[in-house]
Amino acid sequence: MDRFGVYIHIPFCKKKCNYCDFISFSNAENKIKKYFNILTKEIMNSKINKKVTTIYIGGGTPSYVDSKYIKSLMNVIYNKFEIEENAEITIEVNPGTITKEKVLDYKKCGINRISIGLQSTNNRLLDLIGRIHTYEGFLKTYNIVKDVGFSNINVDLMLALPTQTKDDLIDSVNKVIDLKPKHISIYSLILENGTKLQELVENKQIEIPDENIEREMYWITKKILEKNGYNHYEISNFAKKGYESKHNLDCWNQEEYIGFGLSAHSYINKKRLCRPERLSEYLENEDDIIINEVQTKELQMKEYMLLGLRKIEGVSISEFEQKFRINPLFYFRFEINKLVDEKLIEVDLDKIKLTSKGLDLANLVFEEFV
Repeated sequence: MDRFGVYIHIPFCKKKCNYCDFISFSNAENKIKKYFNILTKEIMNSKINKKVTTIYIGGGTPSYVDSKYIKSLMNVIYNKFEIEENAEITIEVNPGTITKEKVLDYKKCGINRISIGLQSTNNRLLDLIGRIHTYEGFLKTYNIVKDVGFSNINVDLMLALPTQTKDDLIDSVNKVIDLKPKHISIYSLILENGTKLQELVENKQIEIPDENIEREMYWITKKILEKNGYNHYEISNFAKKGYESKHNLDCWNQEEYIGFGLSAHSYINKKRLCRPERLSEYLENEDDIIINEVQTKELQMKEYMLLGLRKIEGVSISEFEQKFRINPLFYFRFEINKLVDEKLIEVDLDKIKLTSKGLDLANLVFEEFV
């Protein structure tokens, strides 16, 4: 039996953050029950017959909804699919939406990894980006998760926030390290179209650090985390040994996964698929699937390079050759030679990987393979 991952999208939030452009909704509590009914039907109607290796429940804010919905959802998945022993099962939670009862329910229904959205330990910055919690609220959430017995915990942080200084960031990173989570994700702020934060910046009501400062922040964070035993295994992700995100690694390794729920994406049989993005449309037509792309071998190879170069260890030449029956050094010889000359990538024994300069200019590297 083939193996695949499962992603489930829960699009409900208590409040939409100022920087968020994800498909999510606040003040939609009256639609939660129907949404989970449709989601259940969607999962049960799936024709996929493969063993599940990872499950990732994201959003939105999955912890915002009553945990009875999560318990019911997990029960459906266990009844529908064969779940691999020791499968990684993650749920995203936000401070301000968590109780001990909810976390106990998560553990009882098989969830074994929790990802907590912190973003900053600075309350002024949290308020500025529209978070519903304080640092103190995060600590309460973190302690609940630990006390219930979760050991595999990720904490999300952000850098280059409006008015954020390097000292602000260093303080946040060190405070999180002191809590000893197994995994830390650090994302640079991206101003997305249509967000409140973009409007504030464009109207010059607030400023964000320039690109040079943002890059300094990135390297400062990398240095601190590596010094404290966190392996930098993907552009934005650091983990203690053995606690790398299996779900995300499978995606970067171009493994198959299926997405359930509003706007959820899937990669099955060399096809990229997605569900409707309008909530009203999804609630009325749960069987609708949009095919975004049917991959040719050429597209598949390009994507493999794009995804693989996100990993710090890079792309294995032998694994590429085994999968596609062609040497990437030959097939992408013009792109690779150019990027090597520009010192953006390096070829080292069996690996093609980003250099330090390439990490800073990753977009330029990826554009060569698009």
